[in-house]
Formats: sequence, structure tokens, C-alpha cells
Amino acid sequence: MHRSARVDGLDLHVTDLDAVDGTPIYDLGPYFTAMGPRSTIREPAWPQEMLDRYWATKG
Repeated sequence: MHRSARVDGLDLHVTDLDAVDGTPIYDLGPYFTAMGPRSTIREPAWPQEMLDRYWATKG
């Protein structure tokens, strides 16, 4: 989730965006809970391990 900060021409500046800085956004739309997963999401352990290492270096 993010918060809109300001619009500058064709640029949309946001805060609290869950993305790597400078990553282009190709599609922007609202999130509706009803359109999300209906069951528990299962994933392997490595994504969380990778993110733990990533955030540990960003201290």
C-alpha cells in the first residue's frame, strides 16, 4: 500500500510504496480485498529469507 503525495505533470510521487527505489510502475490501480486471494497463500521459505537479508543491510 502507498500514499499519494503529489502529481507533477505526468509524474506521480508517492510515499510508503513497497518497491525498490526507482522501479518504474506500469500499472496503477486500487486494491480491493474482494479481488485478493480467497485462501491462505503458501510460498517457499527463500523469499522471506532473501527479504530478511535485504532489510538487514538497509538498517
